[in-house]
Amino acid sequence: MLLTCVRMEHKKLRHSHLWLVFLVIPLIPTIMGTGNYLQNLGLLKSEWYSLWTQCSLFYSNFFYGPLIGLYCAYIWRVEHLNHNWNQLMTMPVPVWEVFLGKLCLALECTVFLQLWVWVLFYAAGKIAGLHGMPPFEILIWLLRGSIGGMGIAALQLLLAMIIRSFAVPIALALLGSIIGFLLSNGGYGLFWPYSLMLMGMNANKDTDMVGDLMGFGISTAVFLLLFAAAGIWYLNKKDITAS
Repeated sequence: MLLTCVRMEHKKLRHSHLWLVFLVIPLIPTIMGTGNYLQNLGLLKSEWYSLWTQCSLFYSNFFYGPLIGLYCAYIWRVEHLNHNWNQLMTMPVPVWEVFLGKLCLALECTVFLQLWVWVLFYAAGKIAGLHGMPPFEILIWLLRGSIGGMGIAALQLLLAMIIRSFAVPIALALLGSIIGFLLSNGGYGLFWPYSLMLMGMNANKDTDMVGDLMGFGISTAVFLLLFAAAGIWYLNKKDITAS
């Protein structure tokens, strides 16, 4: 039944142009990061790793979280605009499957974004004159960042469900990412969901920020389960109060 919910959510987005946004927007931090790298070749000597520090600085702090927020806000847009909460809640599926169906779509978004950023990063490196392939380790960092982004996806889905405004949850994602940058640099990243994707990607670093993989995994799982549970609880409550 969960797969049915996922397929239904895919159908809702089939005729949207959201995919174009996710193809174009990551170009901005890639261009900004590559420009920074080329302007500081005298200081940045580690080639692919140095390019990564510059591209990930802009992408992780200002784009990744808000893009997830945008996707989650769009997932709930049909329900908010058409006022079809009753129709949604009277579907012959459990409430938790309705929420998890949307969450699965949001999680797909996090992985898609990271793989696309990898392609853009490779292209940027070639344009910048770097030789060979990027270190495989950086791809691992990107995919690990998508794991860290799971908690963000669950939180943004919860916010987008509660807040009818399309822009407010996206703005909150940007604010959360900036706070996440500060906390991760201060050693408190495991206690803030937006810090986890920064740490997973080693944003603006050429060495591993995670250190304790178990702690990283536990923190990600806690945030994911916490916000997913809150979302399912809210949907149950919404079902009771809907008229």
